[in-house]
This record gives sequence, C-alpha cells and structure tokens, in this order.
Amino acid sequence: MIVLAAILTQLLHLALVLVAAPLVVGGVRWLKARMMGRIGPHPLQPWRDLLKLLRKRPVLAENASWISRAAPYVAVGAAVAALALVPSFSRAMLFAPMSDLLLIAGLLALGRVALALAGMDVGTAFGGLGAAREMSFAALAEPALLLVALSFAILAGSTGLEQIAATFQDGAVGLRVSLALALIALCAVAVAENARIPVDNPATHLELTMVHEAMILEASGRHLALWEAAAALRLTLWLALIVAVFLPFGTAPAGFAPFGWVLGVVAWIAKMALLCFALAAFESAIAKMRVFRVPEFLGAALLLGLLGAILLFVSTRLA
Repeated sequence: MIVLAAILTQLLHLALVLVAAPLVVGGVRWLKARMMGRIGPHPLQPWRDLLKLLRKRPVLAENASWISRAAPYVAVGAAVAALALVPSFSRAMLFAPMSDLLLIAGLLALGRVALALAGMDVGTAFGGLGAAREMSFAALAEPALLLVALSFAILAGSTGLEQIAATFQDGAVGLRVSLALALIALCAVAVAENARIPVDNPATHLELTMVHEAMILEASGRHLALWEAAAALRLTLWLALIVAVFLPFGTAPAGFAPFGWVLGVVAWIAKMALLCFALAAFESAIAKMRVFRVPEFLGAALLLGLLGAILLFVSTRLA
C-alpha cells in the first residue's frame, strides 16, 4: 500500500507540474502586462504556442549535426527528470530518495550544456555569443547553488529535499539571518538560470544583450517547442524548489491521503501563484542590467551563499 501510494503520488506530481509549467510562464507574462497597464496575452497562450509549434516540422541549417536534433530532447528530459525530484503537494513520492539538491544541480547543468552545444553547433555568431555568456554565468551560479545546498546540509544533515523540507516544516530551525542570505542567493541564481530580468530579458531579441534567445534563434517547429517547454519547466522547477524548502507548509503527509492531496495541491498552487506575482512585480520594478554587470550580480550571490554557510557553521558549532 505504501509503494502504491508513492507511485500514485509521483504520477500526480508529474501531471501537475507538466500542466503547470506553461501556465507559470503565461501567468507571469499576464501579471507583468497588467502591472504595466496593458491587457497582455492570455495565461494559456504558452500552451497554445506549444501545441501549434509541435505540429510543425523543424527546419535545420545545412551544416547542422545530430547535436541540433538531439539537444532539445536532452534539455527537456533533464528538466522533467529534475522537476520530478522536487516535491510539490505531498511527501514520500516514489523518487523521494533521489531528490537530492546535488543531483538536481547536475541535471540542470546537463540541460545547460545541451543548450550551449545547440547554440554553437550551427556556427552562427549569435549562437556562440549566447553560449559563451551562458557558460560564463554558470561558472558563478553553480558554486552559489552548491553553497546554498551546503547551508541546508548543515541544518538538516543532508542535501535531500525531503529531509530539508521536514526540518523547515518542524519549525525547529527558526528565523536565522543565514537562511535569509541563502534565500537571497538562491533567488539570484534562479533569476540567472532562467534568463530573467535583470540578467536577461526573455521578451527581447536585441543581439547585444540576449543570452538564452541567442542560442535558440536557429530553432523552429517542434524543436523550438521543446526549447520553450524546457525553459518553462526550469522556471517552474526553481519556483517549486523555493516553495519546497522555504514554504513547505500545507504539504500532504506520506501515504494514501486523497483529502490531504487535494489540500496539498490547493496550497501548492497558492504558493506558486504568490511567487509568480512576486516575480512579475520584481521584473516590473527593475530594469535590465548591462551584460558586463551580471558577473558582479552572481558574484554577490556567491558571497551571500558563502557568508550564510559560514554563519550557519559557526552558530551550530557554538550551539
């Protein structure tokens, strides 16, 4: 019965996050438009675009290799695998023993490498420029994420999301300055990983500033749909990760609990909607920074993550 409940919970989780991913992107776009006084596109527009693009055959450049054909599927597969490990509405999913922050970071890195290789495969100037910027930003974003994982490991004794969420949900952690620093660092890394303002503007194609869009300029048809789906899955993953760690309240307990699952889904949707509103408000209130300032932005996140880990280590040792 326990195994059956874990399998059912995992399947429901996958269905929930796969349906929610395009809605998260559409919801953020709609909220930003409303905050700027515009009507904006319908929140379901990303779903309509994906379905339309999936029916179209991709057009590849003459010198494109198998990398351009395989990279979109690798990116989507890595994003789905990582998102399957992040708990949403319930505990004790089938893949809960594998829900480790280091594994999730590795899967995100795999998707990033696939995107960079696809950008460089055809040999265009924009693709190479975007890939170089993406990997240079990752050199600072990944260590910051690892330092945040170290902070969680100091508190929970593990980098597993189940143990970290349980530690936060018990309330024994309390309010700590080090956790606030870890949260700020994690949010900064999430902004950079998803090419959001102020690091990048996903709504522009200005060649001097774009990062993510530069690597998929040659994509079309179902390949473009896969790249857009991978981006939506990554954004949903980062928001769900923040919810799972810092807002674990309302999550259904382990085992077969249909009523608890319903309450957990409602709570998860409410928390995700709150983060989407916060992201839209943040992007509406701030301007995009220069590309050459992004390393300073990520360097600050790295320092905040390091400072948070040091403060947690010293405080736990003194305690």
